[in-house]
Amino acid sequence: MEKLYKEILEKIGENPKREGLIKTPKRASVAMEFLTKGYTMDINKVVNSAIFSTQKKDMVIVKNVEFYSLCEHHMLPFYGTCSVGYIPNGKIIGLSKIPRVVDMFARRLQIQERLTEEIAIEIKEILGADSVIVKMEAKHLCMMMRGVEKQNSTTITTSICGNMKSEDVDKFLKMVQ
Repeated sequence: MEKLYKEILEKIGENPKREGLIKTPKRASVAMEFLTKGYTMDINKVVNSAIFSTQKKDMVIVKNVEFYSLCEHHMLPFYGTCSVGYIPNGKIIGLSKIPRVVDMFARRLQIQERLTEEIAIEIKEILGADSVIVKMEAKHLCMMMRGVEKQNSTTITTSICGNMKSEDVDKFLKMVQ
């Protein structure tokens, strides 16, 4: 990847031998590996057996998990918060595992709509939950730095998996405002 970043620098008219750019191909390569590490993550290692039995039937919510991702169309960052709610069906997950699941999917080339859905599907599958709801709010640098250049735009997406009752959807949305 270093070689490719050096070529990119040359293609945009920069001198990769310039003092400030000598180590840039290596740094950019390391950064890209970090930003896309979700491809190499294993959900079983992410969850790490942190699933526990419960009789609880009320919704569990983890709110405002910050995330950072890269838009698959322009490879520019988008970032924001993710809130996840689920109704247990005999199992709950360690609370820190939900942000780890969010990160696993966010650390890939993404579109926000798919990212929202992937998180909901994975949480439902891991827990066998009755239903899961995910809400994401994000700012997209591809809209802020180029194209329409709208600095204050926010994109909100939701995904519901399972048979969530409308009153549970309303409760979740009210609680994560």
